[in-house]
Amino acid sequence: MKLDADLHCHTLASTHAYSTLLEMTQYAKAAGLSMIAITDHAPALPDAPHPWHFLNERLWPRTINGVTVLKGAEVNVMDYDGNIDLEERITAGLEWIVASFHKDCIAPAEPGLHDRAWLGIAENPAVDVIGHCGQPQYEFHYEDVLAVFKEKGKIVEVNENSLIVRKGSAENCRSIAQICKKLELPIVVDTDAHICFQVGRAPKSLAMLEEIGFPERLILNLDAKRICRYLLDKRGIII
Repeated sequence: MKLDADLHCHTLASTHAYSTLLEMTQYAKAAGLSMIAITDHAPALPDAPHPWHFLNERLWPRTINGVTVLKGAEVNVMDYDGNIDLEERITAGLEWIVASFHKDCIAPAEPGLHDRAWLGIAENPAVDVIGHCGQPQYEFHYEDVLAVFKEKGKIVEVNENSLIVRKGSAENCRSIAQICKKLELPIVVDTDAHICFQVGRAPKSLAMLEEIGFPERLILNLDAKRICRYLLDKRGIII
C-alpha cells in the first residue's frame, strides 16, 4: 500500500510546525503524492494562526509543485456538545476539515462525555474527518460512536503521529481500524506532518492495516481520485 494523498499536514502557520507551504508541496511531490491537504490548527490552540489565515486560503493556487492542494483546517473540539472553534462563515470556504481533541481546548473526561462530543461532531456537516481519535486519554465507546460516524458520512483518520508520539494510541488505533473494517467505514491514513520530511510517510499505520487485512478500497487516500469524488459529492467542488 502507498499513499497518494496526505490529508492532515501543518505549515509553520501552526507555529510548533516548521515548514512552508512551498516546502510541504515539494516534499509531497518527492514522496510521490498527487494531493495534500494543509490543515493548520484552528485558533483555540495557543500558537495557532488567526481566523483570517483560513479566510485567506482562497489565495492559494490549486496546484503547487505539481501537487493538488486542498484548503483546510484542523479544528478543535471545544466542549462535550461537539462545538468547534471556527465559525460557519469560515468553514464554508474550506475544502477539508479535520476535527480533533487537544488538551488545551478540552479536558479529558470519562468516555461517555467523549461520546457526546463526538456525536455532536458527527452532526456538523462542515467536518470531514475524525482526527487522531485513538488517544487513550480521550477514549470513547468505539462500536457505538463509529456506527454513527458511518451513518453520518464521516471519515475516520488513522494518524501516523499517534503511533509514534501519542503513548498508548497504537492498540486503540488498531481496535478502531478493526471496527471500521467490520462496519465498512472509510478511513484515511495521514501523517499529521509538522515538518516537510514527514509528508506522505506512514509506514507504521500502513503496516498495521495490512496486518489486520483492512480493505484497500476503504482507505480513501490511496487514490486521490476517491477524494475528488468525495469533494464533488459533498461540496460540489470539481478538482
